[in-house]
Amino acid sequence: MNYPKIGQIVEIHSYKHNSNIHRIWQETTILDVSNGVVIGANHKTLVMESDGRTWYTREPAVCYFFSEYWFNVLCMLRKDGVYFYCNLSSPFVYDQKTIKYIDYDLDIKVYPNLKYDILDVEEYRRHGEEMGYSSEVKEIINQQLLLLKEMIESKKGPFAPGFAEYWYDIYKKRLIKR
Repeated sequence: MNYPKIGQIVEIHSYKHNSNIHRIWQETTILDVSNGVVIGANHKTLVMESDGRTWYTREPAVCYFFSEYWFNVLCMLRKDGVYFYCNLSSPFVYDQKTIKYIDYDLDIKVYPNLKYDILDVEEYRRHGEEMGYSSEVKEIINQQLLLLKEMIESKKGPFAPGFAEYWYDIYKKRLIKR
């Protein structure tokens, strides 16, 4: 499997199951690549939606991508703490300076106290019917949702105390060196 290099600036492309582009993040700096995990960070990066709308991210974010798990995690550093946005998705692939994955609609929003809400359940059901998610994909998503909840509740990986702050500090140091 291909991986980006540490220090490289990449785009992130989110697709839907039907292969249509969903969202593009213009610039993310790669901070670490190890054990099937890619960690990146961005701040005030341009985001392009599939309908042509564009916007800029408001807060610094640390991105956590897995090559084996069917989810990725965005750690958003805000004044009142770290919020997490977790996408149930295919494992990422890296191709032509771009991290790519298929977004499977279900999301978990995690608050600084690690309480969480599962979002977009109806969108997942609707898209599953419209795009024909196989029973195998649905089973994987259900298993990965349980794994992700377990990771949140046990404070592992990107949910470990100080994780996002540590990687954001590395990101700031990289920016100063440019």
